[in-house]
Amino acid sequence: MSPPRRAISRTVAAVAALVVLTATAGCGGDAAAGGAQAAELRYQGSVGQVTLPELAADLGYLGDVKLKWIGNVTGGPQDIQATATGQSDVGGAFNGAIVKLAAANAPITAVVSYYGSDAQTFQGYYVLDDSPIRGPRDLIGKKVGMNTLGAHAEAVLKTWLARGGLTPAEVKQVELLALPPVNTEQSLRQRQIDVAVLGGVIRDKAVASGGIHTIFTDYELLGAFSGGTYVFRDDFIKRNPETVKAFVTGVGKAIEWVRTQPRETVVARMRDIIGKRGRNEDPSLVAYWKSSGVAGRGGVIAEQEFGTWIDWLAAEGELKGDRPKPGDIYTNRFNPFVDGGSA
Repeated sequence: MSPPRRAISRTVAAVAALVVLTATAGCGGDAAAGGAQAAELRYQGSVGQVTLPELAADLGYLGDVKLKWIGNVTGGPQDIQATATGQSDVGGAFNGAIVKLAAANAPITAVVSYYGSDAQTFQGYYVLDDSPIRGPRDLIGKKVGMNTLGAHAEAVLKTWLARGGLTPAEVKQVELLALPPVNTEQSLRQRQIDVAVLGGVIRDKAVASGGIHTIFTDYELLGAFSGGTYVFRDDFIKRNPETVKAFVTGVGKAIEWVRTQPRETVVARMRDIIGKRGRNEDPSLVAYWKSSGVAGRGGVIAEQEFGTWIDWLAAEGELKGDRPKPGDIYTNRFNPFVDGGSA
């Protein structure tokens, strides 16, 4: 297979070209300048799971703004690419992936954090209990399965490998494979891959089945942090600032709701949402939900949550020219929780 870096670069370049073609076209739900603002947001969901916007809508936190599900997504880069090209109105991804798309001149802005890692919710790098893999050097020549390339799992893995003393040439010998999250555990147990990157409820369900253990986690490596944010296109924000504010406020309130409710209450609500939306899904995953992992109150974005990955991407040679500044990629101006505020 082609090295992930080249494949990712081609994808980002293609998306940037598409953005140029679609930037002036607007989108189906956009309001014209001076007209009524968008009352419906097209988004992509996740099989068997409930996103924070879906939870916010069910709790009544989005006000008059409605969500329109247009399908499911397996990885953040594809989700924000769909937003950048106008196929959806809002999408979410790992902050490093957002940096790369923004550096390719895609007119997008991150507005609220939606996932992260803490002591309860994290991404783990799992091996079978009889695996000889113990440390970074043991991964040379091995296969690692993750939900998507060029995003959170790859960035964290390469950070761990570099800190473990591997040279860039040795890091390239670790083979990265993109796998649907629901199939990654099975691929590990069938020994099709040597390491599986598992997170959230999918991870907890796999751990409950036994026979696997971590070699490290992103929380152990980096501590608690918000890892991904939702983005809108800049033209959408300009035309629909109140819609964006309603979305950010609703997601922020949903983050605080799950932070303060008993876990059983959150799980029951998510199971009910899955049942009502009628997508023929298995609701068993939500039983393993523990936390959103979001570090900032109400999803407020911290500068280092972009700065860390700007530095990493620059060191990897992924950014050409001047480094983008975090403040040019994200904004907290729509979030009522910024500076200690509340919704």
